[in-house]
Amino acid sequence: MCGRTSCHLPKDVLARACAYRDRQGRQRLPEWRDPDKYCPSYNKNPQSSSPVLLSRLHFEKGADSSERIIAPMRWGLVPSWFKESDPSKLKFNTFNCRSDTIMEKHSFKVPLGKGRRCVVLADGFYEWQRCVVTSQRQPYFIYFPQAKTEKSGNGAVDSPEHWEKVWDNWRLLTMAGIFDCWESPEGDLLYSYTIITVDSCKSLNDIHPRMPAILDGEEEVSKWLDFGEVSTREALKLIHPTENIAFHPVSCVVNNTRNNTPECLAPLNLLVKKELKASGSSQKMMQWLTTKSPKKEEPKTPPKAESDVPRWSSQVLQKSPLPTKRGGAGLLERWLKPEKEEPVAKRPHNE
Repeated sequence: MCGRTSCHLPKDVLARACAYRDRQGRQRLPEWRDPDKYCPSYNKNPQSSSPVLLSRLHFEKGADSSERIIAPMRWGLVPSWFKESDPSKLKFNTFNCRSDTIMEKHSFKVPLGKGRRCVVLADGFYEWQRCVVTSQRQPYFIYFPQAKTEKSGNGAVDSPEHWEKVWDNWRLLTMAGIFDCWESPEGDLLYSYTIITVDSCKSLNDIHPRMPAILDGEEEVSKWLDFGEVSTREALKLIHPTENIAFHPVSCVVNNTRNNTPECLAPLNLLVKKELKASGSSQKMMQWLTTKSPKKEEPKTPPKAESDVPRWSSQVLQKSPLPTKRGGAGLLERWLKPEKEEPVAKRPHNE
């Protein structure tokens, strides 16, 4: 499943991160629709508003279906046929949609049949792994592996030749979704979406058995969005697990949805120093571990043997240097670290 995400970028930077090529091969930026409804956050939960990509054809009759719009939508699909006056009265959860039952549930089958496919944008998503010993849950931040790119210098950032150089900090996670439009009794329109989920890939299975259906690369994103050229049957072939993923443990500060700081996704080291006093219980150590702040200094003693590692459901996850090996966690730490001079990509731009 996917029940918590992060998407903190300012709207102008978010648009540059979504640069694409239209059917004629021209490089474009998606245009914002209702940008004032977008609220950046490190800790987004269902019923909050998140940015999604969708085809311009959904809003403009006769538009090129390869052109894109970026719009904030409510997380948790409200079907167009819903009869109540308040969407919060919907009696079933629609923030996720299982890929294996997508054509059986009326709430999802109808908008999918109308081509209402979207791509949900995020820095990454959070998932919780349950400890087999204490039943406590350790949160993880899950995202695309990141590649360091050459920093761009000062200069114009509004011309196409500069877009790729300006966006050099983070590759956004692109998740397949379905959206719908519900009209209130007063005539107000509410756009909402659900994230499609699949069985987890091998590397994430020890954290959770389900994961979002991730569209890996521009070609997959383009096919999913272009409902004018790509049929539902062909688009559903893109819905499957991907192993192209990186993750690291984070502080339990993310457990509270009111917490909205970079600490929510900062890497946390789970390898802790073994207690010296025999009277200290392992349960107490686990409680300390799950609330450890990433700002604390790492122990100066050499790494401990396997017997010193807390017994979570997967020893491999806690010992594995995957984030460092893939370059994701190291880049994220540099990304979160304040700089003396703000990079061009993060400077606010006039609307």
